[in-house]
Amino acid sequence: MTHRDATPSRGTSPDRTERELREALAALADGVHAAPDAYRTARGTWLRRERRRRLVLTVLVAVVFTLATLIGLWVLNQTPSDPGVIFSGAAATSMDSAAHHAASLPRPTP
Repeated sequence: MTHRDATPSRGTSPDRTERELREALAALADGVHAAPDAYRTARGTWLRRERRRRLVLTVLVAVVFTLATLIGLWVLNQTPSDPGVIFSGAAATSMDSAAHHAASLPRPTP
C-alpha cells in the first residue's frame, strides 16, 4: 500500500462516495424508459436473422452438392470411347487360356 492509498482525501469518505454514486445511477436509471414492445421487436429481429442465416446455409449446401454432382458426372463422362487395354480382345484370350490352365490343375486335399 502506498502513502497516497493510506491517506484518504479531504471531504470524501467511502460511504459518501458510495451514496453519491448510488444516487447518480438511480437518477440515470429513472430517465431510461423502455418501449412497451421492445422485447417483442428485438426477438422478431433476432428470429428473422436466424431464419435468413439458416436459409443462406441451406442454399449454400444445395449449391455445393449440385456443383460436386455435376463435376463428378462431367469427369465420368470424359472417359475415352475406344476400349482400353483391360477390355481388349487379346488380353481376354490370354486371360481365358490362363484360367483354363488354372482350372485343369488338381486341387490339394486338406
